[in-house]
Amino acid sequence: MALSKITPEQVRHVSLLARLSLAPDEEERIRANMDEILGYIDKLNELNTDGVEPTAQVGDPGMAMRDDVVTNHPDPEAMLANAPARERGYFKVPKIIE
Repeated sequence: MALSKITPEQVRHVSLLARLSLAPDEEERIRANMDEILGYIDKLNELNTDGVEPTAQVGDPGMAMRDDVVTNHPDPEAMLANAPARERGYFKVPKIIE
């Protein structure tokens, strides 16, 4: 068995940061997954990338983009139809700040 790159303490620290509560078996599974991910990264680091230009984007730079236009024009009367209270074309809500 290869030496683990991720310690159980590191897994607990990351789970604390992510506010996750993990059972011991989940911690071990995540530690193993993280080790596997780092193993793949090590394999990628072995590749010779001399002469390979850095990539700023992965898609075709000539990729067609749609225009940013409104296609669903809001109807204020339809939006306010089920409002329990309204005033001058707006939803009326109780005051919460004095």
